Order: sequence, then C-alpha cells, then structure tokens
Amino acid sequence: MTRILPGVIAMAIIVVASNILVQFLILDGLLTWGAFTYPLAFLVTDIMNRVYGVSAARRVVFVGLIVGIICSLIGSQIMLEYGPAVALRIAIASATAFTVAQLLDIAVFNRLRAGSWWKAPLGSTLVSSSIDTVIFFSIAFAAAFNGFSAMAADQIIWAQEAVPFLNAGPLVPLWVSLAVADWGVKLTIALLALVPFRIIVGRIAPANT
Repeated sequence: MTRILPGVIAMAIIVVASNILVQFLILDGLLTWGAFTYPLAFLVTDIMNRVYGVSAARRVVFVGLIVGIICSLIGSQIMLEYGPAVALRIAIASATAFTVAQLLDIAVFNRLRAGSWWKAPLGSTLVSSSIDTVIFFSIAFAAAFNGFSAMAADQIIWAQEAVPFLNAGPLVPLWVSLAVADWGVKLTIALLALVPFRIIVGRIAPANT
C-alpha cells in the first residue's frame, strides 16, 4: 500500500477538488472548473496501472470512490438557494459513472498495454471518459429517469429546460449541451495528459524495477 500512497493521495485530492470546483460556473454556465480537474483521475489511474499493475490501480480507484461518496454526503447537507449543493441524482450518477468508467479504463488499458506507450493511456482514457460522460449526464439529468423519484427529479429540473445547443444551436435540453461541453474537455485533457504520463512513468518505473 505504501508504494501506491502517492497515487491514493493524488486521487483523493482530485476528487475533493472536483467536488468543490464543480460549484463554480464558467462560459455562461456550460462548464465548471471541476470539468478541468476531474479528468486527471484517469491520468492517475493510468499511471498506477502502468507502473504497479491492475490490482494497484483498482485500489486507487476504490479510494477515489469512497472519497467521492463522502463528498457527496457532505454536499447533500449543504443547502443553497436552489436546494442541496449535491442533489440525490447527481450523487448517484457521480458514483456510478466514476466506478464504471474507472474500471473500464483499467480494463482497456490492460488490453492495450503491450502496444506503443501512448496507445494504452490514450485509448483507455478516450473510451472510459466518453462512457463516464454518458452515464453521469444521463442518470443525473435525463428526463427518462424522472419517474424513479419525483423529489430527485425536482432537484435537477433546471437541467431539462430547452435552450440553444451550446448557447448557439437548435433547442435541446440544457444537460445535453453540458454533456457535450464536458466531453470536449475530457477529450482535450486526454491528449494533453500524455505528456505528464510519459514523464511521470519514466521517473517512477526505473525506481521500481
């Protein structure tokens, strides 16, 4: 456990920071600052996977999940003018998306491990972050899930309002624009993260061989 402690700490910091920064909107509400920190969780998972293997990566993900659940529980008790800081559906969506996407990231990375150094981190992150976006925004905001709980639906009804797509296109539910904007950030960071991935793995791996 000691050898993966930096990864555990990094994952915990990213999850906590993302839960805080998601409260701060930018670009006319299309994004939050949390959209730029959360994708770094995939970088941490990939580094742990490359250096220490699948089992270590899964332990780091488990820590991230626990920290995320704690953050959601705390957020659900903080009342803002529009309701709890973390709505029930958002909490469920966040935990589900994180778990599925991170475990998928590990599986895809492992399948691509033997290829060129960049294929595993890029391929696994592109696939898993896309799935993360679909799962989170669907569960959190799509009208298809309104029937499960009227109270939970009321907390996120604002996201189902019809507005111009990305503030410029045809009318679509607001959450669709939020999802596309978030997905775009994830894909961009997936490409940029190849640089720190290469550098960090290059420095850690020799010390563990």
